[in-house]
Amino acid sequence: MSEQKVLSDLEIAHNATMLPIEQIAERAGIAVDALELYGPYKAKINPAKLRLPQGKKPGKVVLVSAMSPTPAGEGKSTTTVGLADSLARAGNNVMIALREPSLGPILGMKGGATGGGLSQVLPMDDINLHFTGDFHAVTSANNALMALVDNHIFQGNALGIDPRRMTFKRVLDMNDRALREVVIGLGGPAQGVPRQDGFDITVASEIMAVFCLSTDLDDLRSRLGRITFGYTFDRAPVTVADLGVEGALTMLLKDAIKPNLVQTIAGTPALVHGGPFANIAHGCNSLIATRTAMELADIVVTEAGFGADLGAEKYMDIKARIADVAPSAVVVVATIRALKMQGGVPKDRLDEPNIEAVAAGVENLKRHVGNVAKFGISPVVSINKFATDTPEELEWLLAWCAAEGVDAAVADVWGRGGGGDGGDELAAKLAAALDRPSDFHHLYPLELSVEEKIQTIVQEIYGADGVDFSVPALKRLAEIEKNGWSGLPVCMAKTQYSFTDDAARLGAPKGFKVHVRDLIPKTGAGFIVALTGAVMTMPGLPKEPAAMRMDVDAEGNPTGLF
Repeated sequence: MSEQKVLSDLEIAHNATMLPIEQIAERAGIAVDALELYGPYKAKINPAKLRLPQGKKPGKVVLVSAMSPTPAGEGKSTTTVGLADSLARAGNNVMIALREPSLGPILGMKGGATGGGLSQVLPMDDINLHFTGDFHAVTSANNALMALVDNHIFQGNALGIDPRRMTFKRVLDMNDRALREVVIGLGGPAQGVPRQDGFDITVASEIMAVFCLSTDLDDLRSRLGRITFGYTFDRAPVTVADLGVEGALTMLLKDAIKPNLVQTIAGTPALVHGGPFANIAHGCNSLIATRTAMELADIVVTEAGFGADLGAEKYMDIKARIADVAPSAVVVVATIRALKMQGGVPKDRLDEPNIEAVAAGVENLKRHVGNVAKFGISPVVSINKFATDTPEELEWLLAWCAAEGVDAAVADVWGRGGGGDGGDELAAKLAAALDRPSDFHHLYPLELSVEEKIQTIVQEIYGADGVDFSVPALKRLAEIEKNGWSGLPVCMAKTQYSFTDDAARLGAPKGFKVHVRDLIPKTGAGFIVALTGAVMTMPGLPKEPAAMRMDVDAEGNPTGLF
């Protein structure tokens, strides 16, 4: 008997039957006249036209995070989708709120980013590619700003902008290391004023962060106006409002700011909107989407990028300060494979049973679980099951969680789906966690100095001994104090692979310091970015990009996305 073929995520998605988006909207309590259709299976929601039930309480938020990511795969998005489907299967009124994937990682290392197996959001290929054009709108707004800035300098520079002290870059939704450092304005006086410049990836743009932290269109305009893009020759900050173009940038984003409605394979409504990276930005979907989901559903399952040291910390210390979206429960995703890798096993030997390696790697999970508890919430551990996991390894991890006093469940949401019974036990543990009281609080008060906030994060969350600030970073600290920005929260830009700023140091290292090489005030988004180690705001492609296996068939259907 021949072995049954294991379908790819894309094949599973193509075999699924989608419902018309109007039916998904009806299921979510969204009137048809609040929809702006993008074909039969995608729509934007106009929040101004939502008609909500009187007296409905905002839904409770479930934040899905994870242990430190590895090439072995953790399945945070898969767990998010499967858990939501399982909660819906149990009779709950549930919505999902996710980020949109960036083309850079899709064509680079990662491939698709909409969940996996039977726990995916659909249409998978559309969402992974251009979707409804939101990222293009953010890219256009970002680059329009820089075109207007350079034109202002060329046309006489009435604001006295110093071309040597620009803190804002052009962006592209692509991994392209060749654009990290460029020189523009060459070719003579008619071509502009030459200056050194560079590109970031779109998901690192401050406009993406502003887009995802704005509460409405007016707040979007206000935040855009507060963006500092550079300094004058007298070293005074210059903002978008000084240039007078916040209205034009808002106009470019007026449609993109509306949340996108799609569905899971099991038919659970999902909002997929916005997409800042968590290693170089704040790593959460748009606040508008989260709040819209809370207005419509009783439970909102959302995620924050990478491990709990990055996305989850930023969700709770940045996003949850702006609006009342604090999580009522947190899930930390772990896999046996990732624990083995954290315990020192190479990728090509992860399929071999090895409880000793699991025990060695569990220190990474332990630190993440402990970090979540520092925000006043006891997390639930979701063990994302792979076919190569042995019963003995799974039982060992469940026993470890029990000994640590942590609720945990094995979830087979990739293979059996949340719409099946793959996440029933996890959903039950999560429902119990939602019923328990929590004491949510931020990690630090805003009254601390920026230096003290960074020290708190690296010591409490990363387990570091302290921080080394470069000379440029120390100068920037003084500028931040002088310009009155000390009251802003901090957004750490750090490798996702390690608690340290060295991607190669796995597990739960001790006896290290985090090196802060620079600080960038994001006055529109409302946080200070601390650049650590060698983290890049414009990633590069690997030796063999995922794009090498991608194509379309004769009917134009994508192949090789994942």
